Amino acid sequence: MNRDLLKTIEDGMPTFSKGQKRIAAYILENCEKAAYMTASKLSGLVGVSESTVVRFAIELGFEGYPEFQKSLRSLLKNHLKSFQRVEVANQLIGDGNVLDKVLLSDADRIRRTLEQIDKDSFSEAVSKIVGANDIYILGVRSSSYLAGTLNYYLRMVFDSVKLLQTTSGSELFEQLLKIKKGDVLIAISFPRYSTRVINAVEFAGARGADVVAITDSNASPLAPHADQLLTAQSDMTSFVDSLVAPLSIINALIVAVSREKQEELTARLRELEEVWERYDVYSKKES
Repeated sequence: MNRDLLKTIEDGMPTFSKGQKRIAAYILENCEKAAYMTASKLSGLVGVSESTVVRFAIELGFEGYPEFQKSLRSLLKNHLKSFQRVEVANQLIGDGNVLDKVLLSDADRIRRTLEQIDKDSFSEAVSKIVGANDIYILGVRSSSYLAGTLNYYLRMVFDSVKLLQTTSGSELFEQLLKIKKGDVLIAISFPRYSTRVINAVEFAGARGADVVAITDSNASPLAPHADQLLTAQSDMTSFVDSLVAPLSIINALIVAVSREKQEELTARLRELEEVWERYDVYSKKES
């Protein structure tokens, strides 16, 4: 289900039992909070049994409450405002230790990413990057840091890496104007998705370039335009996007590509080390 889920709940209100009507009313008024509540928590708030909450989810066509909750979260992910994210995050963290909760959650995101990622798509993405004529990298807002990291390391391997600047929409397409078949665009975007990135992957695909999309799910608006789709868990942490799992995918891409280009990379790093040494780029003080 998608955004029609809330309409389905609203339309079904006359057919619900008294307890289910309480659940439905709460979800319709507080869907951004309900999406991150356990069945037990939701049942306690509306004054029904936990089994009533589970039956409510099943009546809506889901196998159980977890599937319903996942659908509700997916619906909200790209629509929560920043202040709503803060409220939901405070609810999730509660009165516990923030450091523990955030780090453990990030570790769980990496685990879930490893379980769900398409390894064939990853291998194909590495192959396309290695064989590309020109490599374009795009990420905006919080994803710009991921794009910058990828750009920094790929430039040590390849001469033809272009980090796209996005100060304006027109400038973005001016930079993409010469993209063609044999080139690769690596596009990075997570909820709330950037319109510029969506437009860029559509443009690059129409020009015949290969598109590697790093995003959160198959439901991402980047997915229909991606030749290789690499999905990473990025559930929000307050108003902050958790980018730990996406960064792990990027690290894996860099390592895999560098192994394919090991001879060229070794020669380039030897040359760079001489330059760094000559111009005192790194401190020689012992730590």
